[in-house]
Formats: sequence, C-alpha cells, structure tokens
Amino acid sequence: MVNKLFGTDGVRGVANLYPINAEFAFDLAEVLSKNACLQKKKVAIGKDTRISGDMLESALTAGFTSNGVSVISLGVVPTPLVTLMTPSLDIDMAIMITASHNPYQDNGIKLIDQSGDKFPDEFYAHIEGLLDKIQKQKDNNSYNKDKDNNNKNKSPSPLGQVFIKKDVVENYMENMRRIAPNYKALKGLRVVLDCANGVFFYILPQVFKDLGAGVITICNEPDGYNINKDCGSQCTEKLSKTVVDSHAHFGIAVDGDGDRVILVDDKGSVIDGDQLLCFLAQYLKKNNQLKNNIVVSTEWSNLGLNNYLKANGYQYFKSKVGERYVVDLMHQKDAVLGGELVGHIVLADYAHSGDALAAAIVISLAYLEDGRKMSEIFPIFEPYPCVIETIRFSTKEYMMESVEHDDVKEALDKARIELGEDSNLIARKSGTEPVIKLRVEGNDEKVVARLAKELKALIVKYKK
Repeated sequence: MVNKLFGTDGVRGVANLYPINAEFAFDLAEVLSKNACLQKKKVAIGKDTRISGDMLESALTAGFTSNGVSVISLGVVPTPLVTLMTPSLDIDMAIMITASHNPYQDNGIKLIDQSGDKFPDEFYAHIEGLLDKIQKQKDNNSYNKDKDNNNKNKSPSPLGQVFIKKDVVENYMENMRRIAPNYKALKGLRVVLDCANGVFFYILPQVFKDLGAGVITICNEPDGYNINKDCGSQCTEKLSKTVVDSHAHFGIAVDGDGDRVILVDDKGSVIDGDQLLCFLAQYLKKNNQLKNNIVVSTEWSNLGLNNYLKANGYQYFKSKVGERYVVDLMHQKDAVLGGELVGHIVLADYAHSGDALAAAIVISLAYLEDGRKMSEIFPIFEPYPCVIETIRFSTKEYMMESVEHDDVKEALDKARIELGEDSNLIARKSGTEPVIKLRVEGNDEKVVARLAKELKALIVKYKK
C-alpha cells in the first residue's frame, strides 16, 4: 500500500497530472486535516522554485482551510529549513512542495511531522487507504453526492486562515551562520556555488559571503522552469569547468530543494556522498563531535566505505535506501552523522534532515583546518568496482512488475552467487520515479561489468 503513492520521499509525479494535480492536493489536505491536524489545527507549507508550486500550494491551502485548518505560508524555502523550523512553529505538521532533483515538469509533496521528521510507513499506509477510498467514490460518482448529503441542514464548518511567515528564512540563515565559530571563519576560501536554480539561489551564496568566503555563484536565477536544468547535484559539468577556470579551491552543487550536496575538487573531479561522509567523520571525530563514533549510511553505499570506517575505529550502520530511513536509524543509534551516496548528508547537531548548506559549511571548515588541496584529500577510500544502471519505465506499474518475473529473479540470484560474499547486488524499485536502479558491486571489475550488462539487458526486455 505504501508504495502506491508515497515513495521514499513523498508523492511525486508530473505536475498537473494525477496525483500531482490540484484535485489530489485538495483531497490530501482534507484527509490530513482529519487525521493529522487535530491539536493545533495548523499546518505550514513551503515550496521550491517550480512553476507548478503555486498551483499545488493553492489547492492544499483550500483543502486545509475549508476543513478548519489554518495555513502558515513559508514561501520559497529549502526543505531542510522546513524540517529544522517546524518544531518552533506550533503546528501539527508541515508540507514541502518539491520534486527535489527532478526537472521542472515534475513536482511532489513531502509530509513532515511536528518534530521535523518524516512520518512512519504506517501513517502513509493509512493516508493512502483513505485517499484510495475517496478515489473509488469519485469513480462511482458517489463522492460529491455523499458530501452533499453529509452537509444538508448543517452549519458551515469552521474555516482556517492563511498566515505569511516572513522571518523564517533569516532565522534559518542565522542558525546556519552559527555553525561556524565566527562570522569570518571561511575567510581565505574561494568557492564556486551551483545553486541549481532552486531554493538556495540567494541563501547559499549569502551565508558563505557572511562567513567571509570569496564566492563565485552560478545557476542562481530561477524562473520556474530551469530548476535542476543542466546544473546542480545531478549535472556538475558546468560547476567543474567554473572551478578549474576560476582557480577556486573547490565547488559545491546542491539540488532544487537543498537537501543534497555534491562537491568537485580543485581539478574538477566529483566527490560523492560516501567520500564526504568519510571526510566529515574524520573531522567530527578529531574535534570530539562524533557521538559514539557512529556513522550511518544505506545499503546503496560503496563497500569501500564500510571497510574504511570499520578499519579506522568507527561504528558503522546501514539503513534501507532513503533519507528518512537514514534519519530513523540515526535516532535509534543516537548518531549525529549519516548520509547517502547521492549527497543527502544529515548533521543532527544542526539539522533534522539532509541539509546541503549545513554540510557545505562543515565541509568548508574541515577543509580549511586540513590545509591540503581537495584533490590531495580525496579519495579517502578506494571504492569497489561498481556499475549503476538506471532503467526507466513509462509507468510505475510496469516498473514494479519488471523485477518480479521468474527469469529476472533467477538471474539476480545466480549473479549474487557468482559475485561472492564481498559484494553488493541490488535491483531497487525507485520510490520517487518509474525507475529500476541496478547496482552491481564486487571485487572483480570485469565480472561486475559483465553481470551489470547481462542483468540490464534482461530487465530491459520488460520495459514499456
């Protein structure tokens, strides 16, 4: 039930098509009003820079206010701002309208509980069940009729109001500046910032300037259509070229909603989330800030990360793929550092979720303390040979079915045996797109490459 609508990071799809349309957003707000907004009768809504954000916010707002729930409009803000500030807003929950690193045509709705965390799977299953019931009633032309009957001879329900929260961005920026020991802690740093034409277009460069860094900013002119377009954490070519051409110390790329961070070094080479986790673990441990020496990542991380951390005295734990599972495991283990290969870096002392700005500041402080060039620091560990293939389907249903065929299952089992114990083979159904992510990792580069090619060809047979 959970994977029907809510994946690992909320509901996501093409804007103005079900489920990312105004009708669904209204229905979702109505269901949440009756099942999550029961105490404060208040919800906060933020959005990224996509053109469709206004439409979805308006529909959600109508759904909430018509059911007696007031809305605090946060405007265009980063996802980590919403998760960090939610506990102080005196609300039942918050919503972030974003499709993260996806192109502008897509959008999504992330649900955040009153403590700033994602809801548990059981909650999403319950909400999906109620939404499914509404959809079936509509299909039977009984939904509006039932609503009319329920409202006959009744007084209008109490209505919610809309409040504009104007100081939330500056409060967030001040929280981020306080990560550094002083307001000139990044003096002497020359850095290129790729803002992905997203929510950090102003915030990221301004905070780095406030902390004394020399900043070259690219992709910071959002127009509603250019979010993540040929830029950001998913596309670092422009960032790499700018770093090399400007002789910067390194470059930082974020995604559209600001919860992912990827670095490029002084030579323009990309540094992924696994390597960044190692670097941050070293820095925090050295400064007595790594609680219990624990690091959390996911089963998608390279096996080289596992070997490095365990060989150097760290406690290392893996969660399922997805930032919310990383955060859940961090809570269970009382950890302050976790993350994913794709660049979600969670620093629990400063944020409730992956926060590209918090990570970028700490990485910059660690770099200045280290004294070496980024290209001399990385790579920290030697990654295992690994091939990752992205296989895209036309619908989520076709994607879900593709790896359930007997011949695919049998091939996956045989490949795992051939790879041996010190390996990692995952055929993962994406929680945010109609995509199968195939990961083949092991000691023998030729075997890894061959198996990846064979398995991809088999899965592609069922591509529709």
